[in-house]
Amino acid sequence: MFFASDNAGMAHPEVMQALLDANTGFAMPYGADAIMAEVTSKIRTIFEAPEAVVHLVATGTAANSLILACLARPFDTIFCSDVAHIHEDECNAPEFYTGGAKLTLIPTTDGKMSPQFLGSAIRGEGNRGVHGPQRGPISITQLTEAGTIYSLDEIAAITGLAKSYGLKTHMDGARFANAIAALGCTPAEMTWRVGVKALSFGGTKNGLLGVEAAIFFDPSDAAEFELRRKRGAHLFSKNRFLAAQMLAYLTDNLWLSSATSANENTAYLAEGLAKAGAEFVGPVDANILFASLPRAAHQKLKEAGAVYHIMVGDLDGENPEEPLIARFVCDWSISHEMIDQFLDIFRT
Repeated sequence: MFFASDNAGMAHPEVMQALLDANTGFAMPYGADAIMAEVTSKIRTIFEAPEAVVHLVATGTAANSLILACLARPFDTIFCSDVAHIHEDECNAPEFYTGGAKLTLIPTTDGKMSPQFLGSAIRGEGNRGVHGPQRGPISITQLTEAGTIYSLDEIAAITGLAKSYGLKTHMDGARFANAIAALGCTPAEMTWRVGVKALSFGGTKNGLLGVEAAIFFDPSDAAEFELRRKRGAHLFSKNRFLAAQMLAYLTDNLWLSSATSANENTAYLAEGLAKAGAEFVGPVDANILFASLPRAAHQKLKEAGAVYHIMVGDLDGENPEEPLIARFVCDWSISHEMIDQFLDIFRT
């Protein structure tokens, strides 16, 4: 009964097999291997972007930070949501890799920032000459840390605003596949066609051991990436083992089917929780949900071995009926049997 994070799930068997298949003979290092060339070709096809520049790194933090370092100057500010991963969970890596660019935080509703608040923040910066930060890129997370999804129109509104100020938009797509599966759109429709310039295309949360793709839809934006990746110690010598994972991910739409399974598992969990009387905090758009359960229910579930994070409230408080808000995340590998076991304990 593990609902703490999709980071904790298993690697997909097809990915493991791809690693074994790649572990034969010799291959040129540092991304000059034949598997990497095939990965680039497949990503260009999937994204309908024949000129896209593709590089692989092992972590989402590296993908986000290195991309932003290519888009932001040291004296810029990067505009992002107040719950963005680059703000809350990356130990100032974007500031480090950009050489000092700061983050300007935009208030959010259900994890999403609005053009209204973003526009206000942009207007508030870049107008003090040498005394203040200059306006830099916008970073948007899809799906958000609150588990919500920007519609295509919402993304277009943000990127359109950015463009009106001459700014570029980066998308943190750690759960990009889950958003695509939920919206039913194409990768192109959710990225470059609505104005996204660069994407961190996630795989680790969706069945890979540890690979993320940095994708630049305008090659000119990628000019520094290889140098920054090497200088930042994220260039793998045996790149073929990163590429093999990503190739398996892209083959036969494994990336999309795995995300679809994760979303369906979450919907199944949500249905059961709703029938048992749980209340949800925010919408359930993809593979993350936030629910309010009585403290006694949490205590019972935790004692039975359920693993998840309580976000608001103290598990050891006195009132058994006090509601505590928890986050539940499903990945592709969680079974309905596991979910049923969890629900049975909650209902009893």
